[in-house]
Amino acid sequence: MTYELIYEGKTKRVYVKNQDTLLLEFKDVVTALDGVKKLHAPGKGVLNAAISAFFFRLLEAYGVKTHFIDYDGVNIHTVRRLKIIPIEVVVRNYAYGGLIKRLPLFKQLEKLSKPLIEFHYKSDELHDPLILPEDILNSGLMNDEELNELRSITYKVNDILTYELSKYGLRLIDLKVEFGRELNGKSLILADEISGDSIRVVDEGGNHLDKEVFRKGGSVEALLSAYSSLACRLGINVEGLKCT
Repeated sequence: MTYELIYEGKTKRVYVKNQDTLLLEFKDVVTALDGVKKLHAPGKGVLNAAISAFFFRLLEAYGVKTHFIDYDGVNIHTVRRLKIIPIEVVVRNYAYGGLIKRLPLFKQLEKLSKPLIEFHYKSDELHDPLILPEDILNSGLMNDEELNELRSITYKVNDILTYELSKYGLRLIDLKVEFGRELNGKSLILADEISGDSIRVVDEGGNHLDKEVFRKGGSVEALLSAYSSLACRLGINVEGLKCT
């Protein structure tokens, strides 16, 4: 069956399945620098789809509402159709990346006294600028009640993932999440994906099992190896992946 393509982003395609559900196809593409750096990455779509399905199922088991419905076992998720909010929410548990650039008083990978939430306006053209909670409220993107709910859900997601990853000897450095609203309601729903593209996670030796490998100049093969290692550590069954 052929489905209508309604959106194509850097790493995913979105198709209409019916009026309430969409199909999210994970592409074999890796990007950096807001899409300026872009390479073909055979097998990445399957890895990210499997890893993201694992995390969404985990969060649903904890009572977090997500857009995830089903996974085809390859590179497609069936998801609930939402009104996506153009805000990227970043949670930092350790000082890294943009935080150190913005405030170089921190040391690399210094553990923060408590998780730090940042808001970024979702725009490749503007390079996802950091925005204030007041910006969100004054622009009408969200109201006070929604913003408080978003913070609460985000902290819960961070706590769950931090705890669950620690069981496998992994540290969650930071993560990026996105939300949408129900089509016929106001409930906030966790959307997009949770994978090596949207989290930073390191093993006991400080090795990144995420896209930081590619951002720092690593090859596509090195990136795929890191994502494969993450899947294997978490016990995720990925088509064609052999874990030792």
